Amino acid sequence: MTVLITGASSGIGESLAVKYAMEGHPLIITARNKDRLDVLASTLIKRYGVAVTAIESDLSSKGSALKLFNKITQSGLTVEVLINNAGVGLFGEFHKTDMEKEEAMIQLNITSLTELTKLFGREMVKKGEGKVLNIASTAAFFPGPLMSVYYASKAYVKSFSHALSNEWREHGVQVSVLCPGPTGTGFKDAAELGDSKLFQKGIMSVEAVTEHAYKEFTEGKEEIIPGAMNRIQTRFGKFISSKKAASIVRKTQERV
Repeated sequence: MTVLITGASSGIGESLAVKYAMEGHPLIITARNKDRLDVLASTLIKRYGVAVTAIESDLSSKGSALKLFNKITQSGLTVEVLINNAGVGLFGEFHKTDMEKEEAMIQLNITSLTELTKLFGREMVKKGEGKVLNIASTAAFFPGPLMSVYYASKAYVKSFSHALSNEWREHGVQVSVLCPGPTGTGFKDAAELGDSKLFQKGIMSVEAVTEHAYKEFTEGKEEIIPGAMNRIQTRFGKFISSKKAASIVRKTQERV
């Protein structure tokens, strides 16, 4: 099975690429950072002997998802497993944050993810087989003061994934959603979280998240939440009001 992973130059995306290469799967890896992609591709080819195609793609720009799809299909490659991992966050009070950054976030976290899922998913449905893993977050379960657009974008990914799982199951296509909590990746710096309390404790390693995600995705689980504490917190959120949840989340987001 050929696996397409977006945002594969670092973090969970890179770790998943390594895991799938270890298991012998051909890969298509994409990200904005072509240099890092090329290094990763070269390493995986030498270490595991798998075919790896690296494609530079900035999915935060309009039309980029279709360009990526066309480039892959015109190369004669077929995607059996789509992993929509690329995503970004932004910290700050909504009235103070940069609108252009938020528009780019929505394009990346929501629009490009949706477009890639439709473009590659159509082909999977036609064939009667395929797998999609969308990367959301435990943020999907709560309102997120100080990261309002990011939390809302991940709620979209979670809801969208569950709906598609229901639609496409009868066509032989699996759709799962991964909801990791705080993870030891470069996300904190990219999201300008600085010394937020959110990353002061309870951080899972990217390797632990990857192992959990790979196992449960392979087993066909629809909603994947790595880490016992993360599972407890998301369940707890179902029993409190949105107002209370927002208050709790804000306290965890605030600077130390």
